Amino acid sequence: MQAIILAAGMGRRLGNLTKGHTKCMVEVNGVTLIDRVIQQLSRLNLDRLVLVIGYKGKELKEYLGNRYDDIMKIEYVENPIYDKTNNIYSLALAKEWLCKDDTILLESDLIFEDSLLDILLQHPDPNLALVAKYESWMDGTMVRINQDRDIVNFVPKAAFRYENVNDYYKTVNIYKFSKEFSQKEYVPFLDAYSKVMGNNEYYEQVLRVITMVHNSTLKALPVDGRKWYEIDDIQDLDIASAIFSEHEIKYGEYHKRYGGYWRFPSLLDYCYLVNPFFPPKRMIDEIKANFEILLTNYPSGQLVNSLLAAKYFGIHQDFVVVGNGAAELIKSFAESHMCGRIGVIFPTFDEYPNRFPKAEIIPFIPEKADFRYDADDLMQFYADKNLDQMLLINPDNPSGNFITIDNVIRLAGWCKERKIALVVDESFVDFTDGFESNSLLKNEILEAYPNLSVMKSISKSYGVPGLRLGVFATSDKNTIAWMKKDISIWNINSFGEFYMQIFGKYEDDYRKACYKFIDERNRFYQLLKDVPYLHVMPSQANYFLCEITDRFSSKELTRILLDHDVLVSNCGRKKRMEDKNLIRLAVRSKNDNDKLIAILKSI
Repeated sequence: MQAIILAAGMGRRLGNLTKGHTKCMVEVNGVTLIDRVIQQLSRLNLDRLVLVIGYKGKELKEYLGNRYDDIMKIEYVENPIYDKTNNIYSLALAKEWLCKDDTILLESDLIFEDSLLDILLQHPDPNLALVAKYESWMDGTMVRINQDRDIVNFVPKAAFRYENVNDYYKTVNIYKFSKEFSQKEYVPFLDAYSKVMGNNEYYEQVLRVITMVHNSTLKALPVDGRKWYEIDDIQDLDIASAIFSEHEIKYGEYHKRYGGYWRFPSLLDYCYLVNPFFPPKRMIDEIKANFEILLTNYPSGQLVNSLLAAKYFGIHQDFVVVGNGAAELIKSFAESHMCGRIGVIFPTFDEYPNRFPKAEIIPFIPEKADFRYDADDLMQFYADKNLDQMLLINPDNPSGNFITIDNVIRLAGWCKERKIALVVDESFVDFTDGFESNSLLKNEILEAYPNLSVMKSISKSYGVPGLRLGVFATSDKNTIAWMKKDISIWNINSFGEFYMQIFGKYEDDYRKACYKFIDERNRFYQLLKDVPYLHVMPSQANYFLCEITDRFSSKELTRILLDHDVLVSNCGRKKRMEDKNLIRLAVRSKNDNDKLIAILKSI
């Protein structure tokens, strides 16, 4: 058995990273691709490794030198016209080697876990193409396969159709060819194809022809979720660095992204907080049906969008401003209006204290079990603190503590008497029991308490974080007018505007989704309580704050879970919580929650 690696390409899309050397010398987490794959191949007791080189081939040979002589014999095949040909020519140059032995064929821009080579070699089929179920990040040659793993056909880029993606598998570009297959099938077709079509083609095209006109022995072997990535550009490199990082570095690699986890389809995101039961399919279909017109037209400005938000929540238009997510509104309001002595309950959503540039934060850390507190606790604690403003996240993040609406109104009245501005973030209020009566977004409440401001993220309970929508409301019209001038005139896009426009048709679906969510939260709570090393705190939000009581620190558990492709929030990293072993777990769908419970119990 031998291996052939195609490494002649120029890797132009990697820019400066390949100016001085070939693509396989690019580093992922401090290790070059070529070193990584040679070390992986060295476990297999191969007779030789054949490297087809071209661009910066001399530099590659000098880099490798004699470092691997004691574990693997390396032969070189040079493609002198690498800049005028494609990989079909590179493989044709190595066809004599291909016919000498059973071969593992790889491309040099791959990074993959060891198990891919293990399943390739251990499988009894002599000729295999590793394939992976199509995911949105994939590009290049696709295949269709049948129940017997026969490759029905290869699908080149020109023939790719998005409506067929459920049937597609991506070639991983790792193959196992028997010597007989190379001699009797692949190389003869390679020679014939090159004579007709020339050398500026891809070697997969030969496989495509074989499957079309010949009863080939080549089979597909799905990799079933095993990790691999193809690195064509700097974004690929960044994603691969996250996937193949280790331990606490891996946790940092994911968290520094602040989202975008659709690029990691195998990841179970228990960190970010959304409603798993809304929006309904019909609403999504309506947005899809209007995709082209929304994509190609400007959105409206604040005048129209504040009108839509007013309709959405049933409040006066001049009481509300729409944001590109609550984060934009937090920044605008906090950095301009939150000053003086500010009461903040910890642990909290750190985006707020991070945005208080000139404030003197007066912290309140609940002394009751499970970080519970009520309005009386806050009024008693802050009675002599001479506050200018108070921040209340209700339900609280990350504790899930909830103060009922009558008690929040009582707190607002207490603050009003003392000329304290009260900011209430109710982004999670629609997850609470009796949610239909718990919102402060009512004209009579806002008018009665001009010292009250209400922040609400539409991402969370409405399940549309990709639209980036949030609202800020107060009867202080001067504050609203100032914020509308502070943020951009087109701060939300047409998709967000359209969503607000059509939401009214789906309000009944939304109520049903919230009730369904509450049922799932209650079920998930009971399951979490059975995990022996977790103390689960009751919650009225779409997450649970959990104290780790045994076996692990919060840092250790978040790392272990990430090794299982589960991302959770390590609340031991939060301000004033550095000595606590706390994690926050979102509530997702039943299937996802059952998966998490199984993982938690397995470790």
